[in-house]
This record gives sequence, structure tokens and C-alpha cells, in this order.
Amino acid sequence: MKEAEKSSINVPQQNKGRLGPLLCWAVVFADIGTSIYYVPGILFSTVGKLAGFFVFLTMIAFLLLTFKYVEVTYRFPQGGGVVTVAAKALNRWFGALGGMFILVDYFLTSAISSLSGILYLSVVFPAIGPRAAFLGLNITVWITLLVLILLGILNFIGISESAKVSLVGAIIAFISDIAILITIFSHLSLAQFFALFPAMFSDSHTLTPIKFLAGFAGSFLAFSGLESISQLAPNMKLPRRTVSKVALFLVVLTVSLTSPLLTMLSTVLLPEAASNPVLSAQLISLLAGHWGATWLQIEVAISASALLVFASNTAIIGAYHVFMALARMEFFPMLLLKQNTLRHTPHYSIALATLIPILVLIAVRGDINILGDMYAFGLLGAFTLTCVGMDVVRYRQRKVRAKKKYSSDKQLKKQGIDPEDLKLVDGEDQPSHGTTAVQNQAGPADAPEAEGRWTRSTFNFYLGILTTVLVVVAWSTNLVTKPLATAFGGSVAALGMLISYIIYNRHKRKGRISVITTGIQEHLPGAVLAVLTTDNRLNDEVVKAAINAPQRQAVVFLFLGQNVPTQEERPFKLSEPHVLDVHAKDIFGRANYQALEARKAVYFLYRPAAPDAILQVWQTLHPDEIILAANQAQNFNTQPFQPADNDKLDSNLVIHLSAKKITREQSA
Repeated sequence: MKEAEKSSINVPQQNKGRLGPLLCWAVVFADIGTSIYYVPGILFSTVGKLAGFFVFLTMIAFLLLTFKYVEVTYRFPQGGGVVTVAAKALNRWFGALGGMFILVDYFLTSAISSLSGILYLSVVFPAIGPRAAFLGLNITVWITLLVLILLGILNFIGISESAKVSLVGAIIAFISDIAILITIFSHLSLAQFFALFPAMFSDSHTLTPIKFLAGFAGSFLAFSGLESISQLAPNMKLPRRTVSKVALFLVVLTVSLTSPLLTMLSTVLLPEAASNPVLSAQLISLLAGHWGATWLQIEVAISASALLVFASNTAIIGAYHVFMALARMEFFPMLLLKQNTLRHTPHYSIALATLIPILVLIAVRGDINILGDMYAFGLLGAFTLTCVGMDVVRYRQRKVRAKKKYSSDKQLKKQGIDPEDLKLVDGEDQPSHGTTAVQNQAGPADAPEAEGRWTRSTFNFYLGILTTVLVVVAWSTNLVTKPLATAFGGSVAALGMLISYIIYNRHKRKGRISVITTGIQEHLPGAVLAVLTTDNRLNDEVVKAAINAPQRQAVVFLFLGQNVPTQEERPFKLSEPHVLDVHAKDIFGRANYQALEARKAVYFLYRPAAPDAILQVWQTLHPDEIILAANQAQNFNTQPFQPADNDKLDSNLVIHLSAKKITREQSA
């Protein structure tokens, strides 16, 4: 009870400066909401007037995806998105691959958004529209390249948008979209509106199975930006599950009200403009001008241009933070973490995040349809790895719950109690094995939150499998029908994986393998909890004792940092405290190497040092044994634990404490 009260008291303090549902919606919608400005024209080139139908159809998959991304935010609160999900659910190499996929996504988002922004601005200033080429590129492309260079300079200086700026942009985008719809519906009768649907399907006779799959896969482009919610997890208010649910509900509501309808209306009502290589990139502004006043066309053009450039900057920020995250996880060179002395910004990461979109634009000569074709590889690849990773996590936890339930039911039957007579309390299973509900309280801000009834349901599990199948079908289709996307995305991913493999082997030769901390929240009976501390000369002895512990199922290495590094609360930033703590990073790497050599199952936790830190972790894990250095025993409360028979491996080095006999009363 005291622990629960303490946790609830800390919630307001932990939430200070964090993002609530509205700001989370703003960041995500400011990304997804800009897709409507270029998606209709790109889709029209593939499926004609059926573009609106396919966006309506893909809304189903988008809705199912949001269920999984809600779960990502509270299961993996340190952020990192697909990198963290794939690394922890599958293995480090899938984590690295996920990083490559999301980088491809960011590179193309930056290129296509900035180019679209200039094309929309050319509605107001025709002089900057596509004109005679200079050195092989038209003036629009040259201006786009200049914009990207300026964005890179702004990030070098350290100017980047906040969630509050995203809120302004998201509101402007949504209001503009609604204004267009109101204007159009004020000019159409109900009969005319319903007549648009047969017009939309007028080209359906040319729809082959391959074309159907290509349309379904291509329309995912309308929902690019959903992955942003997972990057916001470290910055969300607690509980994250509630915040992400409300935020993504708002995202689904606003996207469903705008994207499908605007796609259908623009492609059906303006088919000639949609088929034009230049006008198709200005379609939403032309739609506003065709049915409304000139001022609405100008407002949409200017706001779309500003928001698209804003989205391009967001992609640059996301890309260089992924570079830094991969470098901290030791997939990429540490050089990418280096900061300049002038502005203390990671100039190498920023330079790469800016240079690659510039090279992509030059390579395709500013052809927005080619950029659209290239886009889907990274986006759908990231979606696929996230979906598969979440399915694996759910499957493992279902097995854990089934095992615990079987064990619990067996014990109850021995006592003459029918397990069916026990009901759920407040939607959660009653705790077993003397556990407390610490993991369900606010707890550490980086701790995963417990799953709810919906997450644990069998229906949701199979719904998640269906979501994965839909995404895999879309990605597989694109791999075949979009060879340019496969070539570009595959080349970037292959190069990134090669770099990761070289760095991995370099560290392995030095006796280190980098780790990603695991947010363990289930029981690990039979495990050993090995406690490591900052700058302790006996850390290696603790590691050795834990790895060599006989007949143990797993080892959990807990590093208690003296000063947990604080990080600026900004979206896209990975919140893995141990990667910023050089002592933790080093000893974790050596422990991971030794565990791999010994074929030992290991987990890694990072927590602030406190007298009751070991006890708090025990309340979640329930290991059989705790190992810590003798010179650190007096710094932590170890009284509740009973000494084992072989209570000391070496009286001067390592203490073994039995955690078998501790009771719920002693832990409360």
C-alpha cells in the first residue's frame, strides 16, 4: 500500500514537461496530415480514379495498426520505435534492420515533402514552378535543394520544432482540409455526391488482381507518419497507455474525416489535373480553388507549402536521431554522436540526414511520382518488423500467463479451491507468487506498463496476426511491383547492415557485445539477479559469479547508476539511460559477451541507485538468488533476503543472497 501511494504521488512530478494526448496527436497528424497533399496524384498514376477507394480500403489496415502502436508506446517506453521493438522481440540484427528501414522512410519523406512544398508554393508564385532546366534540373528542384540545405543549417544551429509548433501546424492542416470539404459539399447536391461513387469505379473494369494489390500497397503512403507515435513514448505523460489511446483515437478520427474523402474528390472531380505530372502535385490546392474562392486556393497552397517543409524538417530530425540511436547501440560508428564545439549539435548525423535526401532528389531529377514509388519500401518494412515484433512479444507473454495460470490452478486445487470461482479484480488478474503491483503503478518513467484486458485477449492476439498479414502482403507486393523502391531501399539497408556487422565484430574481438536494456515485468523463477554499480572494481567478479551460477534459468544484470543522465524532452529521442552511462555500457557489453560464450539467457536493467532499488526489482522478477559485491552490500537494503547455504563465494568479493524465502509482508 505504501509503495502504491508513493508511486501515485510521483505521477504529477514525472508528468511535468511531458506530452499529453493533444500534443501527441499534433506531432503525428502534422506528419500524416501532410501526406494528403501529394498522395492523390501519386495514386492516380497507378490506379486512376480508384485512388479514393483504395485509401478507404487501407483505412481498415491503418485502424488495426493503431492498436499495435498503442501497445508499442507503453511496452517500449524508451522510444526508438521499430529499432527497439525488433531488437528486443527478435534480436539485435532485426533491430538494426528496422533502423535501416526507418532511415529509408525518413530520407524519402524529407525529399518528397520538401519538393511538394515548393510545388504548392508555385501555385501562388508561378515563377518558381517547373521551368527550363539548368544543369539538368528545373528551378523547382534547385529551390528544393536550397530548402534542404537551409533546414540542415537550422538543425546545425540547433533550431528545431517542438510539439507546440506541431500543434499549430496540425490545427491549420485540419481546418484547411475541413474548409475544402465544406466548400465542395456546399456546391454539390446529395444526388451529385452519391453519383461520384459510380464515377470512382468507372475504371474498375481494368482492375486486375495485381493492380488491386498494387493499389492497396501504394495507398499506405497516405498513412505514413503513424510510426511517429512510438518515437514520442519517452516524452509522454503517464500512464502512456491512456495517452497513446486518446492521441491515436484523435489521429484516426481526423485522418478518416479528411484523407479518403479528399483523395476521392480530387481524383474524381479533377481527373485532368490528376493526370498532369505538375498539377497532380498541387491537386488539393486546385480542388479548393475550383470549388471555392481564390483566397481559399491561395491559403491552402501557402499552408500546404509551409506544412510540407515543416514535415521535411521533422524527417531530418527523425533521421539524425535514428543515426544517433544506432550509434549509441553500437550499430553505427560513434563518430555520429560527436557534437561540434560551436552549437553542441551532432553535425555529422545532421549532415548525413540532410545530404542523402539531396542526393535522392538529384538522382530522380525531382520526379515526384518516382519518389512516391520509392517510398513504400522503408515505410512498409518498418511496419512489418513492428507488427511481427509485437506478435512475438504477445505470444511469449501468453505462454508466460498460461504457465503461471497452470501453476496457480494446480496449487489452488491442492487446497481444495476451484480456480473458476476466482474472479478478475478491477480488470487485472490477481497477483500470484507473493508479487506486488509495483509494475502497474507509475514507477520509474522508463518502466513498461502492465498490459490490460484488451491487450491480453485472444481476440486481440489474432487481430494482431491479421494486421501483420495485411502489412506483409502490402510490403511483398511493393517489393515486386516497385523495383526502384526495392533497389534503393535494399541498397541502403544492405549498406547499413554491412556497417553494423563490421562494428559488431570489432567490439566482439575486444570482448564486448552491446546490449539494449530489457523492460522485464514478468516473473523469472530460478533466475539470478546480479547487481552492478558505478565504477566498482568488483563488477567483473559479480558478472563471473552470475554467469557461472549452476542450474539457473536466466541471469538478470541490474546496473544501479549513481547519476542517471537526464535527457532533453524532445520527440524522436531514444531514452535508454544506460547508453549514456559509460560505466553501464562497458560492463553490460562485457557481461553480454561472456553470457553469449556460456550460452546463458540474460536480461539487462538500468535503475537509479537507491537503498531499496534491489527490493523494488525483486518485486517484479522474484529471482531465486541475488549476487552483489561485498563492498556495496551496506549501501542497499538487503535485510529482507535470507543468506543462502553457500552464502559467500569469497568473503572479500561477492555475496550470494537467497531470495526464495522473502514474503509479501517483508516486501511491502
